[in-house]
Amino acid sequence: MPKFAANLSFIFQEVEFLDRFAAAAACGFQAVEYLSPYEHPPEVIAEQLKRHGLVQALFNMPPGNWAAGERGTAALAGREQEFRDGIEQALGYAKATNCKLLHAMAGVLPAVRDRAEAERTYVANLRHAAERLAGEGITVIIEPINDRDIPGYFLNTTSQAMSVIERVGHSNLKLQLDLYHVQIMEGDLAHRVRNLAGHYPHVQIAGNPGRHEPDVGEINYPFLFDLFDELGYSGWIGCEYRPKGETRAGLGWAKRYGIQG
Repeated sequence: MPKFAANLSFIFQEVEFLDRFAAAAACGFQAVEYLSPYEHPPEVIAEQLKRHGLVQALFNMPPGNWAAGERGTAALAGREQEFRDGIEQALGYAKATNCKLLHAMAGVLPAVRDRAEAERTYVANLRHAAERLAGEGITVIIEPINDRDIPGYFLNTTSQAMSVIERVGHSNLKLQLDLYHVQIMEGDLAHRVRNLAGHYPHVQIAGNPGRHEPDVGEINYPFLFDLFDELGYSGWIGCEYRPKGETRAGLGWAKRYGIQG
């Protein structure tokens, strides 16, 4: 049976961030994820996890200036030291929360930038991250993101991601499979879920169109959840969607999997 992580940057927006841990646990979630924890000290995050018996499934390395529209620095030439500093900052949080997966966001590439240069930068930065974190027992993951939600984002498809992973050539770099983004950019979800099995230690979901609950829209998630079970997938499935209304009211889709609204 699939196991779900509540993405606290997307759901339970009815309460403040630190209160979302309790809200997730009350609904039966056993794990959480979010975009970034850096507004709070690591020990504060760790205390929330411990108090509510939650696993920290995933979070992002520092993304640069989020308020200014930056979405990562891994593919941005000239920002290599900032990326490396971000690894160390994320590592401190990962150790405090016993988190085993860190997502390295590629970044939005300015139109004038050379994509070949960006890919060389991306590969070199990811190789460094994979090597640095391997000894800590933490896996680096990269996520293709559709170019409609984040125009100009460097990494858009699973085929591009797998090509980068091959170029990096390190076993500690894996794929983050967000089915919402894959549906928009590539489709053919069941084929990709099956074909990429073993390469992704983390999955995320949302309905399409709209990025709402997974029972809203064109994607047949119960079918895909059964497929993950068939393939023996044992990782978390992150609920990274925007509820159409109050979070608990929209959790009916998850009742069969032990999550209660």
